Amino acid sequence: MIRKAKIYYQNQLAGHLSETDDGYAFQYDLEYLKSENAFAISLTLPLAEHQYRNKVLFPFFDGLIPEGWLLDIGEKYWKLNPNDRFELLINLCRDTIGAVSVYPMEEEENG
Repeated sequence: MIRKAKIYYQNQLAGHLSETDDGYAFQYDLEYLKSENAFAISLTLPLAEHQYRNKVLFPFFDGLIPEGWLLDIGEKYWKLNPNDRFELLINLCRDTIGAVSVYPMEEEENG
Protein backbone atom coordinates (compact mmCIF):
# COMPACT_ATOMS: atom_id res chain seq x y z
CA MET A 1 0.00 0.00 0.00
CA ILE A 2 1.31 3.41 -0.92
CA ARG A 3 0.65 6.24 1.50
CA LYS A 4 1.04 9.83 0.37
CA ALA A 5 1.18 13.26 1.93
CA LYS A 6 0.98 16.80 0.62
CA ILE A 7 3.87 19.00 1.71
CA TYR A 8 3.20 22.72 2.09
CA TYR A 9 5.72 25.54 2.40
CA GLN A 10 4.15 28.68 3.90
CA ASN A 11 0.64 27.50 2.93
CA GLN A 12 1.63 26.80 -0.69
CA LEU A 13 1.66 23.23 -2.02
CA ALA A 14 5.37 22.47 -2.44
CA GLY A 15 5.37 18.76 -3.23
CA HIS A 16 4.36 15.23 -2.37
CA LEU A 17 5.87 12.63 -0.08
CA SER A 18 5.16 8.94 -0.67
CA GLU A 19 5.81 5.83 1.34
CA THR A 20 6.15 2.69 -0.77
CA ASP A 21 7.40 -0.85 -0.26
CA ASP A 22 10.84 0.37 -1.44
CA GLY A 23 11.09 3.32 0.97
CA TYR A 24 10.21 6.96 0.57
CA ALA A 25 10.02 9.43 -2.31
CA PHE A 26 9.65 13.20 -2.35
CA GLN A 27 9.01 15.32 -5.41
CA TYR A 28 8.42 19.02 -5.72
CA ASP A 29 5.21 20.13 -7.40
CA LEU A 30 5.95 21.50 -10.89
CA GLU A 31 3.74 24.55 -10.36
CA TYR A 32 5.62 25.28 -7.14
CA LEU A 33 8.96 25.04 -8.94
CA LYS A 34 7.76 27.62 -11.49
CA SER A 35 6.61 29.99 -8.75
CA GLU A 36 8.61 33.12 -7.90
CA ASN A 37 8.18 32.21 -4.24
CA ALA A 38 9.65 28.72 -4.56
CA PHE A 39 12.09 27.88 -1.79
CA ALA A 40 13.64 24.55 -0.94
CA ILE A 41 11.88 23.01 2.04
CA SER A 42 15.26 21.82 3.31
CA LEU A 43 18.93 22.24 2.46
CA THR A 44 19.02 18.47 2.01
CA LEU A 45 16.15 18.65 -0.54
CA PRO A 46 17.14 21.47 -2.93
CA LEU A 47 14.68 22.62 -5.58
CA ALA A 48 14.74 20.13 -8.47
CA GLU A 49 12.36 18.44 -10.88
CA HIS A 50 13.64 14.94 -10.15
CA GLN A 51 12.24 12.68 -7.47
CA TYR A 52 14.25 12.19 -4.28
CA ARG A 53 14.32 8.63 -2.94
CA ASN A 54 15.45 7.20 0.38
CA LYS A 55 15.16 3.81 2.10
CA VAL A 56 14.17 5.49 5.38
CA LEU A 57 12.05 8.56 6.06
CA PHE A 58 14.08 11.59 5.02
CA PRO A 59 15.79 13.05 8.11
CA PHE A 60 14.20 16.45 7.45
CA PHE A 61 10.67 15.01 7.66
CA ASP A 62 11.54 12.76 10.59
CA GLY A 63 12.79 15.85 12.43
CA LEU A 64 9.35 17.48 12.11
CA ILE A 65 7.74 14.78 14.26
CA PRO A 66 7.20 16.12 17.78
CA GLU A 67 8.66 14.56 20.87
CA GLY A 68 7.61 14.54 24.49
CA TRP A 69 4.09 15.35 25.57
CA LEU A 70 2.70 16.03 22.07
CA LEU A 71 3.95 12.67 20.85
CA ASP A 72 2.43 11.06 23.97
CA ILE A 73 -0.94 12.65 23.13
CA GLY A 74 -0.80 11.26 19.60
CA GLU A 75 0.02 7.80 20.81
CA LYS A 76 -2.49 7.75 23.67
CA TYR A 77 -5.55 9.60 22.36
CA TRP A 78 -5.29 9.05 18.60
CA LYS A 79 -3.96 5.49 18.97
CA LEU A 80 -0.98 6.22 16.71
CA ASN A 81 1.76 3.63 16.42
CA PRO A 82 4.96 5.20 17.84
CA ASN A 83 7.04 3.06 15.45
CA ASP A 84 5.17 4.21 12.33
CA ARG A 85 7.06 7.43 11.56
CA PHE A 86 4.98 8.20 8.44
CA GLU A 87 1.73 7.90 10.40
CA LEU A 88 3.10 10.20 13.08
CA LEU A 89 4.26 12.69 10.43
CA ILE A 90 0.93 12.94 8.63
CA ASN A 91 -1.09 13.14 11.84
CA LEU A 92 1.03 15.40 14.03
CA CYS A 93 2.73 17.80 11.58
CA ARG A 94 -0.11 19.84 10.12
CA ASP A 95 0.76 22.88 12.21
CA THR A 96 4.51 22.88 12.77
CA ILE A 97 6.64 25.64 14.25
CA GLY A 98 8.44 26.18 10.93
CA ALA A 99 7.25 26.97 7.42
CA VAL A 100 6.58 23.34 6.39
CA SER A 101 3.28 21.55 7.03
CA VAL A 102 2.31 17.97 6.20
CA TYR A 103 -1.21 16.81 5.29
CA PRO A 104 -2.31 13.27 4.49
CA MET A 105 -3.72 12.72 1.01
CA GLU A 106 -7.21 11.29 0.97
CA GLU A 107 -7.75 7.82 -0.50
CA GLU A 108 -9.23 9.16 -3.78
CA GLU A 109 -6.17 11.39 -4.17
CA ASN A 110 -3.81 8.44 -3.69
CA GLY A 111 -4.97 6.68 -6.86
